[in-house]
Amino acid sequence: MMTALSKTSPPLKPHFIHLQMSWVAMLFEVQTRAAEVRLENGGGRCAGRVEVKQQGQWGTVCHYSWDKADAAVVCKQLGCGDAVEAHRNAHFGPGSGRIWMSDVECDGTESALSDCKNTGSDEEYCDHSQDAGVTCSGKGFRLVNGSTACDGRVEVQVLGTWGTLCDSHWHLLDAHVLCRHLGCGFAEAVPGGGRFGRGTGPTWRESFHCDGTEAQLGQCPVTALGASPCSHDRDAAVICSGDSGALRLVGGGSRCDGRVEIFQRGTWGRVLDDQWDVQEASVVCRQLRCGEAERAYNPPKPERGTGPVGLRGVRCAGHEPSLTLCNTSLPESALAAGIAEDVGVVCWGSRQARLVNGPGRCAGRVEIYYRGSWGTVCDEGWDLPDAAVVCQQLGCGGALEAVGSAGFGSGSGQIWLGSVSCSGAEAALWDCPAGSWGEPDCGHKEDAGVVCSEFVALRLENNDSCSGRLQVFYNGTWGSVCSNSMTPQTVSLACKELGCGDAISLDPFPTSGTLPGPAWLDRVECGERHSSFWQCPSAPWHPQSCTDLRDETHITCQGLCLLPRCPEGSLPSPDREKIRAVGGESGCWGRVEVWHRGSWGTVCDDSWDMLDAAVACRQLGCGPAVSALGGAAFGKGTGPIWLEQVECRGTEPSLQHCWARPGDSGSCRHKEDAAVNCSDATRGRPTSSRRESLLVITCIILGALLCLLLALLAGQAWSARAGRRASERAWEPFPEALYEEIGYSPALEKQGRFSISGSYSEGSLTKMQTHYEDIEEEDGPGSAPGTHLHPQRSAEAPGAEGDAWSPPQDSTGYDDAEEVSLAHGPEDTKAPLTNTTSCTMHFNHLYFHLYD
Repeated sequence: MMTALSKTSPPLKPHFIHLQMSWVAMLFEVQTRAAEVRLENGGGRCAGRVEVKQQGQWGTVCHYSWDKADAAVVCKQLGCGDAVEAHRNAHFGPGSGRIWMSDVECDGTESALSDCKNTGSDEEYCDHSQDAGVTCSGKGFRLVNGSTACDGRVEVQVLGTWGTLCDSHWHLLDAHVLCRHLGCGFAEAVPGGGRFGRGTGPTWRESFHCDGTEAQLGQCPVTALGASPCSHDRDAAVICSGDSGALRLVGGGSRCDGRVEIFQRGTWGRVLDDQWDVQEASVVCRQLRCGEAERAYNPPKPERGTGPVGLRGVRCAGHEPSLTLCNTSLPESALAAGIAEDVGVVCWGSRQARLVNGPGRCAGRVEIYYRGSWGTVCDEGWDLPDAAVVCQQLGCGGALEAVGSAGFGSGSGQIWLGSVSCSGAEAALWDCPAGSWGEPDCGHKEDAGVVCSEFVALRLENNDSCSGRLQVFYNGTWGSVCSNSMTPQTVSLACKELGCGDAISLDPFPTSGTLPGPAWLDRVECGERHSSFWQCPSAPWHPQSCTDLRDETHITCQGLCLLPRCPEGSLPSPDREKIRAVGGESGCWGRVEVWHRGSWGTVCDDSWDMLDAAVACRQLGCGPAVSALGGAAFGKGTGPIWLEQVECRGTEPSLQHCWARPGDSGSCRHKEDAAVNCSDATRGRPTSSRRESLLVITCIILGALLCLLLALLAGQAWSARAGRRASERAWEPFPEALYEEIGYSPALEKQGRFSISGSYSEGSLTKMQTHYEDIEEEDGPGSAPGTHLHPQRSAEAPGAEGDAWSPPQDSTGYDDAEEVSLAHGPEDTKAPLTNTTSCTMHFNHLYFHLYD
């Protein structure tokens, strides 16, 4: 039919053929053009909810089959470096509109997400609570111009542009993380001086501050503020171990201690042995360039591995350059002699220092990692040369202050060093002369600390807490921030750094004049890729960055709290509204969540301690902190993790005023959500401990009332008994003898027992029945406070100590005996009166103690 049609149909005109080909070309272009992609609600362009644009409309991606390979393609398409984490379950909040893609399956080679296999729209089985998300490193890394893929000049990709990294703050710990990130083992050296040639393009001035345990450089804190310009003569470089890095230590506090694993046949395996000692450990430490072996051990059961076994049984002489060169072909009989277990080592290179519990990275209590645990340093002889070594070792400049007497709080655990005496030229604190390790004669109240010149902080001066003149602390002094080139993004990040929400305005200062103090910074230019004020590039630190008052930066932020007017111990809105405790039975205990960028998120428990909890309790409007809890003690949260490694001093008004890392690094999971238990809740329902206390107090009050009731009943019983006895005695013969027995024998007995005597009038006896009704009236202004119960009893109660009871002088016969019976003589009234007084005094004391 097609042949017949072609024969009978008229030939197509050239202009029609051209039009048809144009439509085909347009259709092919539409089908092959990559769909746009963006990340929303993640605080930056390199983290957030994945959205794609199709048919001119933005929509989301369903999380079915969503994994890190898919996330890597998104990060690559956006020029945001590597994928840190692939998020599911609307981690960055639910989107809106269409769900364009589902069941995405990328192999990692695609240049755009739309190139990956997917089932298209799946709105029937997927909703926006299942939107996919991504966290990217924000940067890409590579090594250039080396002899292998594992050595060369360090280059960083920022927003799709490759540039070199300045070596001014490039250290071995940073290089270790990069080598691990690139699958190249560990760093053997960080050569300088353009070892691998001069690069081209921009020179990035960011400084990484890694502790060596991070999985990739994107997880390390980054600063760029105030950095000096850098030429390509100072391009950073690294030489990684490469294939010789087929050995690693896991589960320790550094790369040089932990359980031993070996890489064989494409996978990491455990090393097991039954006679593991320092000879084998020495080979491992030497192979990893970690110095000499300090200890060889078998990890306890919770720290043992569970994966495949890579090496079982090894005997070393101690001089071998690699563990695989030791004798690993042991006969089964040798292995059967003992039980093969996981093995671990602690090398000399595991020693490291850190500053904790301070207001920033370069100020705090000095701690040393030694033999697998962190410990403090005693302040005996602690001075500026000692502090200078610590600051230099940590890349924090010079020392401003050597702090003693636990100025940054008391530590815990071992006190490793004391009597340190540095010259100031040593490379590390443990290179200085000092006492024996672990044997200083001091307590944690004498823990040493430092404040270094690179310690920086922000504040707003001359107004309330969230409005005023922006100042920065650097090199030991506060100075102004100049407003030249100041962008709205810069003001916004400054407000967030101060815990004051979003920016409202950049306020001009109308009065000209000369600045009275230093002005440290100028031309601070923050952009969309920056998540912290300290990451923004600026002109180098200089004490006279500007000189005119009109160039100072004055800003107003959204979260106003006039601190001088805030009630003591609590904060008003909106700071109070920036935090909540979730999962507990009251608003004063539970998982800590903070409000940031329009959504609630959790706080990571890394370094979470009582000082952080104290600030959280204060911000919640609760009493002092009882405990700082970690490990998702009140259940795992959802949504973003806003804060990591919170470092409060305990005096800040809110968590937003504490130093912390943004929680977008991907290194923390919701199983590590922090929590608090605060005491004396001033809002919400009482805590369980308070309810238990109220129950105990209620029982005590009811018991006191029952005691009083029983005493009154006993008094009535005694009164009735005395009346019956008096009636019976009225009919007995010899009333005079009876009168003598009743009236004088008790008096003689009491006179023999007590040295003080006294008498009561007839009127005083008739008042006994109304004694406790009149007690407040008789307690005149002249009575001693706190003693009115006992003097009244001595003055009026028959049978009181120090008084002998006797009848009136003119009383005779039965009438007197009857009167005594009705008035309750001493033997009859003594017991019930004493019981009643005791219960009444106990109840009154308890009542006024609880509610006075």
